[in-house]
Amino acid sequence: MARGLWKGAISFGLVNVPVELYSAQKRSAELDLTMLDKRDMAPVGYKRVNKATGKEVPWEDVVKGYEYEDDKYVVLSEEDFRRANPEASKTVDILAFVDLEDIAPLYFDTPYFLAPGKRGEKAYALLRDAMAKAGKAGIASVVIRTKQYLAAVVPLGEALVLNTLRYAKEVKTAEDLEIPEKLKSHKPSAKELDMAERLIDDMADEWKPEKYHDTYHEDLLKRIEEKVKAGETEEITAPEKEKKQAQSADVVDLMALLKKSVEGGGRKAANDEHRTRRTPRRRRAA
Repeated sequence: MARGLWKGAISFGLVNVPVELYSAQKRSAELDLTMLDKRDMAPVGYKRVNKATGKEVPWEDVVKGYEYEDDKYVVLSEEDFRRANPEASKTVDILAFVDLEDIAPLYFDTPYFLAPGKRGEKAYALLRDAMAKAGKAGIASVVIRTKQYLAAVVPLGEALVLNTLRYAKEVKTAEDLEIPEKLKSHKPSAKELDMAERLIDDMADEWKPEKYHDTYHEDLLKRIEEKVKAGETEEITAPEKEKKQAQSADVVDLMALLKKSVEGGGRKAANDEHRTRRTPRRRRAA
């Protein structure tokens, strides 16, 4: 198993459940791109430079410091972060239990697994099953590395997941969008609503995350292969002329599009359109 971030406990009421915190994220499939000097294609690297001497600093000589006065620093180690509050640094302190469905998706941030610690299996299973039966999430305070987070502890199958949450002040509201009054007052017709519901029902499916993958990553690799085969490895591709904007929503026959989508098979039509969009086009540099 991967190395845990820390060993601590979930605390709710007078109960402490020994747990170990693990990251639940895998590294994203981003391309490993190198910065280049376009004049000679030489790599441009990152450097840790001492601002006083101008010399590069090895990683083993880099420490963290807080500037408490101009040009005066106090060095902080991992032990200092722990000593700031030993209990908070390794405790998932549940503050309240709320209905999981009441937490809007935009509040969720980063997932972690909470694995049961030694001799904590019984209490762990009790908390997991009780929350699952009640449909509740535990709203908690937790310190991860050097920052305190608000988090939601939720049951997921046999495990407990801790998902850090964004604070209310970090999330924009619909009011921030300045939604036009015309949209606020618009109500779809009964026929439009019925047709949209039919389309949604036709495209309904079970949530199986393994069915979905990063198609853009694949397309970008194909584009790279195209440039290599065409001998355009050092050419900077010029942007294409912008296409004319699609018709505005004011002149689109919404009912006609909904009807065509339903008649076209809903999910099948959407998948066909998705594959069409993914078909790469060969473009030569200008």
